[in-house]
Amino acid sequence: MKQRARFSRTAVVGGAALALVLSLSGCGEDSDAADGDTIHVLVYGDAANKVEKELVATFNKTSKVKAVLDTIPGADYQAKLQTIINSKQAPDVFFNWGGGSIKPFVDAGLLLPLDSFIAKDPDLKAKFLPSVFNSAVVDGTAYGVPMRGTQPVLLFNNGKVLKKAGVEPPKTWDDLLAAVEALKADGVTPIALGGGDRWPTLMWFEYLYDRIAGPDLFQKALDGDKDAWASPDSRKALAKIRELVDAGAFGTNYDSVKFTDQGSPTLLATGRAGFELMGSWEYSTQQDAHPEFARSDLGYSAFPSVEGGKGDQANIVGNTNNFYSVLKKTKHPQAVAAFLKLMYSDQFVKAQLGIGNLPTTTNTEGLLDTAASPEFAKFQYDMVKAAPAFQLSWDQAYPQSAATAMYQSLQQFFNGSMDEDAFIKAMQALPTS
Repeated sequence: MKQRARFSRTAVVGGAALALVLSLSGCGEDSDAADGDTIHVLVYGDAANKVEKELVATFNKTSKVKAVLDTIPGADYQAKLQTIINSKQAPDVFFNWGGGSIKPFVDAGLLLPLDSFIAKDPDLKAKFLPSVFNSAVVDGTAYGVPMRGTQPVLLFNNGKVLKKAGVEPPKTWDDLLAAVEALKADGVTPIALGGGDRWPTLMWFEYLYDRIAGPDLFQKALDGDKDAWASPDSRKALAKIRELVDAGAFGTNYDSVKFTDQGSPTLLATGRAGFELMGSWEYSTQQDAHPEFARSDLGYSAFPSVEGGKGDQANIVGNTNNFYSVLKKTKHPQAVAAFLKLMYSDQFVKAQLGIGNLPTTTNTEGLLDTAASPEFAKFQYDMVKAAPAFQLSWDQAYPQSAATAMYQSLQQFFNGSMDEDAFIKAMQALPTS
């Protein structure tokens, strides 16, 4: 559930972008389309919607078939999507994370293969980085076009709080433990955690498993190797998690705090916490809710290394990208195809950079200096470009049928109500297909 910097500078439709849309409109209309016909585009409801609203407005300037943007608040998105996806309320186009998040819909025959779209417009594939585009390829067929941007998980910080406590962004696990003690001594919660949402807790597992075991352990588990969860490296990762929790890194109320209602971001922005491990959308969230903090004191760094671990310190975890997929029953496939073309336009890239997202189009690198925060954009770009491995968030890599049990196990291990052996058994029981 990820999103997943909203900056004060809003991208505008330039002449080139408008010309692109005008050129699309002539070939993108369905022959039987009539004024008043619509396509519904469903997105995850958060601060990023300002760009999606802009692109829908641009599309609607020239298209006979109008796009209508629908949103579902982030905390409810997955559950409500599951409910409406095969109903009369189903959208024509919907936001997702690729991978396991769409495979059940593919298996149920609900999604439209995009091969015919790509055959008519090869740029729907060619304009995106191959490793990202392929995240929405299922059984050799493309079912998604990248939208928004790549979302690595970063360790964000409040620079003012760290400076007061004499703390630097940690480069090693020992540095992080030392920072926890220094921040506690200064009277602040060391690390903000929206444990009430449960998925933010997952990020700590993802990085520690990667740093200690490398990316292969999770891939083996995802491929059905249940022994992976019981391996010595798995137990080492769990021990590190327990060490951090027992050190008081997250305080005592983290299960009653949420990210989705601004709880944990507010702790960081108001100086009541020193760090928050979160996807790159933390920047946009802070810019939208706490713009002065985002401009002046919001810092970020890579997740620290763990001594003796097998994972490369440059490895990252998170969401490779978000995607738009298309329902097979849409009445206006040509209009949908024309709308999807906007996802690789310069207008799209500049607008996403303007709110702190990092698009994965082939023209992104040349536009980084146009971002409202070029420093943050380049930090993310270099991080993703240099990463030997980019591990997809576990709750997106696994099928959605595994999510509830996974979240419960993570939360219970974190708060001490489930021991190591019980956690391992719970993870071994997760469905992998």
